[in-house]
Amino acid sequence: MSKILIVDDEFRIREIIKKYAVFEGHTVTEAQDGMSAIEICRKESFDIIIMDVMMPELDGFSACREIRKTSQTPIIMLSARGEEYDKIHGFELGIDDYVVKPFSPKELMMRINAVLKRSGAGSAVVQDIFKFEGLEVNFTARIVTVDGTRIEMTPKEYELFFYMVKNKGIALTREKLISEVWGYDFFGDDRTLDTHIKLLRKSLGNYSKCIVTLRGVGYRFETF
Repeated sequence: MSKILIVDDEFRIREIIKKYAVFEGHTVTEAQDGMSAIEICRKESFDIIIMDVMMPELDGFSACREIRKTSQTPIIMLSARGEEYDKIHGFELGIDDYVVKPFSPKELMMRINAVLKRSGAGSAVVQDIFKFEGLEVNFTARIVTVDGTRIEMTPKEYELFFYMVKNKGIALTREKLISEVWGYDFFGDDRTLDTHIKLLRKSLGNYSKCIVTLRGVGYRFETF
């Protein structure tokens, strides 16, 4: 059983998510705007936050930015806007998933449970360090440095990058990457992976060349 914070100014949306979450044994707390969500998070800790983007008082992106200053609680954003810019902005803030309204409650619960499983898995990471020229990846410490400078990535960027590095030289299909990194049978927006790859390449700078696009297949991490 997990503690879920649902943040949405629409009562109907909160109620339907709560109904499904409680049915699966989760405990639910509600907030109707970003300001309330921030105050609640200062007093309580949660296993996951479901946050709407467009809300009165304070929008979801701003609330997420404030919460991220003190907490790394997984966050799934809800929005009626499906533009790539909004998704990129959310992922840059460190959210774990982005769901476009209208959504299937069952699909949302699959995403919630997948994020909860991954964040609470606690599986041991192989103590190893990968190096290629000025690129260094410390899997144990979750640290990536480029030419001696530590770079910051979102949680999903770390997961995606680490998986690709550990499978260096192997052609990874889009389906395989989504299944291994997101942890569920993906049937939502198929641009989610591409958006993360774009952000990852931006973070890697000159070493973005190591992520090779395999047209019609997927991607491969390669050192030249």
